Parts: sequence; structure tokens; C-alpha cells
Amino acid sequence: MSALRPGEGQGADDPVTLLIRHRVHAAHATEYEAWLRRIVGVAQGYPGHLGVDVIRSHEQGVPLFTSVLRFTGPECLQDWLGSETRRQLVAEISPLLLEDEALELNPAREFWFAPASAEQPPPPRWKQACVSFLVILPLSLLVPWAWQPAFAAWPWLGGYLPSNVVITLSIVLLVVYLFMPRVTRWLAPWLEGPGPGGPHDR
Repeated sequence: MSALRPGEGQGADDPVTLLIRHRVHAAHATEYEAWLRRIVGVAQGYPGHLGVDVIRSHEQGVPLFTSVLRFTGPECLQDWLGSETRRQLVAEISPLLLEDEALELNPAREFWFAPASAEQPPPPRWKQACVSFLVILPLSLLVPWAWQPAFAAWPWLGGYLPSNVVITLSIVLLVVYLFMPRVTRWLAPWLEGPGPGGPHDR
């Protein structure tokens, strides 16, 4: 198992994202998918688990599965990584892999734009900013409007502080768990393409 590479500025109490990359023998992709569903279900039962997204792609004709695993903090993540259950599951799937799994630890805020391949650079900052803007702007307009009936029915909830807490929390949850993972998957070809200044444009 590869050593983790901590993200810059990672704090002990910050949510963390683990990228797990598996290059799978093409003939065993279906078996791997079944195993993946099983281990995802097991991981969900561990304390601090926040969710997982799986990015399926191909690298030089080889199926590449990148699992984006989120935990509330490094300690909970290490409990899962060091568990005997995970060790047995990884040993079970090892014969189907072309090489050892690659692990990369990132701050949770960076997981949306993590490249599928370890050799591929992340999208340019301006592209990340564009996607974030396109996701957050509509929500910042629609969420307050959607809450207006509740604010009218319960005036205490419509006060300055309570209403801002409810609106902000709603937007954050929608961005993190619903919209951003889907939008970044839909826009992956554009995000991974070169910027106007070339492949390394930032």
C-alpha cells in the first residue's frame, strides 16, 4: 500500500479526502465492480464516514477506478485504513489489480477537482473558480426564495441570524453532497483539458 501524501495545510480536525486509485485488469472489471460495492458498504459503517464518489475512466486502455473517500478527520480515516476488515478486502482484490493501490490524502475542499490520474495535474484555478461560481450562484438565489414560506410561517426562524444560518447550511450541504460531485463529473472533459495558456495554465 502506498504511503499517504498529506495535503498542504491539513489540520488535525479538518475533514479529509482520500483518493484511492486502482488500475484493474480489463478482464476482471465486472468482478472489481462487485467488490467495490461491497467495500463501499462496509466503509459506510465506520465512524466519521461522510461519503464516497467513484470516478471510472481508462488510462491507456486500462480501467482506472478512482474512489474519493471522505471522513470527518484524519483519525477516523486512519481507523478505517488500519482496520483488519479493510486489509482483508484489499488482499482479496489484489490479484485483479495491475499494481498496488495508490493513496493520496487531500483536504476535503480539494476533492472536487482531484484528477483521475496521479500523473495528471489538477485543473487550472480559473476553471475551478468558474465551476464553483456556476454551482453556488444559482443556489444563493434559489435557496433563500425556497425558505421564504417557512420564514413567513415561523417569524423567529426568519430573523437575521437564524435565517442566515439556515440558508448558509442549506447551500453548503447542497454544494458538497449533491451538486458539486455531479457537476465536476459532467464537466470533467473541460476541467481536464488545457487552459488557454496551455496544459499548465493556472
